[in-house]
Amino acid sequence: MLQAEIAVLRFGLGARPGELAAAAGDPRGWLTEQTKGPVLLASNTPLALSDQIFTELQAARDERRIAKREADAAPAPVPNPVRDAYLPHYRAQVLARAQSAALTARPFGERLVHFWTNHFAVSADKGAVFGVAGTLENEAIRPHIDGRFADLLTAVEQHPAMIAFLDNQYSVGKDSVLAALAAQRATRQLARGDGSYTPRREFGINENLAREILELHTLGVNAGYSQTDVTSFAQIITGWSIGGGKGRLAGGLPGRFYFRENLHQPGAKVFLGKTYYEAGQRQGEAVLEDLAVHPATAHFIATKLVRHFIADDPPPAAVARVARAFLKSGGDLPRVYAALIEAPEAWKADMRKFKTPEDFVFSTLRSLNVAPRQPEEVLRSFELLGQRQYTPGSPAGWPDTAKSWDGSDALMRRVLWASRVA
Repeated sequence: MLQAEIAVLRFGLGARPGELAAAAGDPRGWLTEQTKGPVLLASNTPLALSDQIFTELQAARDERRIAKREADAAPAPVPNPVRDAYLPHYRAQVLARAQSAALTARPFGERLVHFWTNHFAVSADKGAVFGVAGTLENEAIRPHIDGRFADLLTAVEQHPAMIAFLDNQYSVGKDSVLAALAAQRATRQLARGDGSYTPRREFGINENLAREILELHTLGVNAGYSQTDVTSFAQIITGWSIGGGKGRLAGGLPGRFYFRENLHQPGAKVFLGKTYYEAGQRQGEAVLEDLAVHPATAHFIATKLVRHFIADDPPPAAVARVARAFLKSGGDLPRVYAALIEAPEAWKADMRKFKTPEDFVFSTLRSLNVAPRQPEEVLRSFELLGQRQYTPGSPAGWPDTAKSWDGSDALMRRVLWASRVA
């Protein structure tokens, strides 16, 4: 039963009635079965797709611009249709996530979804992401939980929520078609000498997405890449954008990934000592494929997995085992999970993790065999406990060690929440 408890509590989300008995016969096999196939939401709450939500957002933005123009000179509150359009989607995504955690028959698979969502963190605190933060988890992570890391990585980096969170839609190559057209326009206006020249926003490279892919999603901050590599990678993924728009920025389906050729910095580029020749969108995808099987990526991902599932101070032997499986399999995720399950350190009773507020709430729901029915129940819980859903404080995601969650005030909030639940 000790092995069953470790499987259900350490790898899963806490025991529902009957789950300990189900895992007791073969705890490792019980976990392995849960890594087969995509992990779908165990919830009937209707959710809109990201393209629908982005379309609603654009309409709301247009409405807000009109409202501002029509507002009287006297101070008067201007409605915020953008927030009104996004809020129902955010609430539905939070409710569906909690219901899925409470009801799923694949708690290890669901826990892996949560791990990867935090690894590829976006925050609903950013206005453009408020209503689509949950769609990254449901559209890019859940379908790829049992495939190659390279496919998961590409799906995430090309998801509109990630593009919008790190502003890559504003990244423009200095030698791109759009930059050249803008320069020609400025030259003509200056030549006329009639005062028609009006300086416009300078086009330039935005390095946010490139930097976070290297620092947080693949190699890790101490992997030895340089600022030159960051800039080169940022140039490679210029044009990775979101469909919709107007004028020269029109094209593609609204709210879906779209490669804008006219924003892309053309030409071959050197990244980590390798030359990537011009291939449009494919140039960036080739870099992601190489990053996905890099030894530094294997070690970085292995360390985070072991820290999350086994101990705050990751046992080096367990990290090495998982990293070897990652490299040997080319980032085949089920084989990576298998190495984690087979690590002897994972089954030692003294390897204990302090539950985050998220784990605390979800394990309580499972133990009581209940699921929330209204988003307010979930929203109030996480507001009180300090882990508001889809709002980590940075692209690094929520912290994953006890020292971040075991303060006296945090523990008193858990007592208060527990008394309310009781």
